[in-house]
Amino acid sequence: MIDGLRVLLILPAWNESEGLPSILKEIRTELPGADTLVVDDGSTDATSRVAAEAGSPVVRLPYNLGVGGAMRLGYRYAYEHGYDVAIQCDSDGQHDPAYVPALLAKLKEADLVIGARFAGEGEYKARGPRRWAMSLLSVVLSRITKTRLTDTTSGFKACNRQLIEFFAQWYPVEYLGDTIESMVGAARCGFVVRQVPVAMRERTTGTPSASPVKATIYLARSGLVLLLALIRRMPPHLKELAGAERRPVEQWQLAPKG
Repeated sequence: MIDGLRVLLILPAWNESEGLPSILKEIRTELPGADTLVVDDGSTDATSRVAAEAGSPVVRLPYNLGVGGAMRLGYRYAYEHGYDVAIQCDSDGQHDPAYVPALLAKLKEADLVIGARFAGEGEYKARGPRRWAMSLLSVVLSRITKTRLTDTTSGFKACNRQLIEFFAQWYPVEYLGDTIESMVGAARCGFVVRQVPVAMRERTTGTPSASPVKATIYLARSGLVLLLALIRRMPPHLKELAGAERRPVEQWQLAPKG
């Protein structure tokens, strides 16, 4: 536990056997009170085995669903096991677990906290159409969430118990659903979104896919995802989760399941 809270770091992983042991070791060193869950997203390598050997619980999808599908399973696990906080963290080493306390502190005033790369800390850069898409998304989503956001596609974020329950019942698995659509859906249902600045590290495994053509496609697809997220009907019963009275973090207690 961390400050009396049960905290789970969810690591979606696809063919990350090379880097996972060192990442899990770093998490245990930085956050000895937190738990981890590796969601093996249909890997064809030894991801599940090396994660288990490193001491982390593992759940495995039968085939690759992408980050959205992996995170939906992770949130269901967090809800069923009674966690107070769930944190999404990449398995390629880009997200520094030393920033987790900052995410947790911000949860005292929010339901969803984003670790933002373009908020004054670190030297992470994005250029061309990809940067244009990120800037446009930040402007639009800042209006929707009624707060200034600079990095709406970050995969480093934390949510509280109410939002864990929400995401366990509704979480989009389509392209960019784990970033754009999930945030829009949460905001439309009344959940509070905030961000904290973080520095992003170079990935320890894998190869980033970047080219002018791919960046232009990203720009077009992100705009389409945003449009669909704004017009898609949300299940009415889920809005009640956000409507419940928010409790300060220090007053969170595990609610019995009925």
